[in-house]
Amino acid sequence: MELFASLVSGDLLVEARDSSPELLRLDWSGRSNARHPATLLTPYFEAVLMRARDAGCRIEAHFERLEFFNSSTVTAVIQFIHEARAQGTTLAIVFDSQQKWQALSFEALKSFELPDGMLQIRARE
Repeated sequence: MELFASLVSGDLLVEARDSSPELLRLDWSGRSNARHPATLLTPYFEAVLMRARDAGCRIEAHFERLEFFNSSTVTAVIQFIHEARAQGTTLAIVFDSQQKWQALSFEALKSFELPDGMLQIRARE
């Protein structure tokens, strides 16, 4: 897996890897507790979406190793979901259902899944 780009902000690390020609994988770890995370996440998401669009690949965002994210981060992730759909990039979000806070947060985001299959939110297999 080739490392594409990383975002490091405080206790948060997001690593983007070209896992295959068809997949760009984002691995989240640490804690996203910045007061205004969108100021960093939005430009990062734009770069990731541009890379996916140029490569014609889908994105998988893995949150299993994330210890915490605040409501401001959820808002940024929702915006990422909307932007991915708007540009026609398939996005999968993978979480750890054994962590209660993740199960609650990501189950709530399932309301953004539509029959078009552009977004899939699922527990880790």
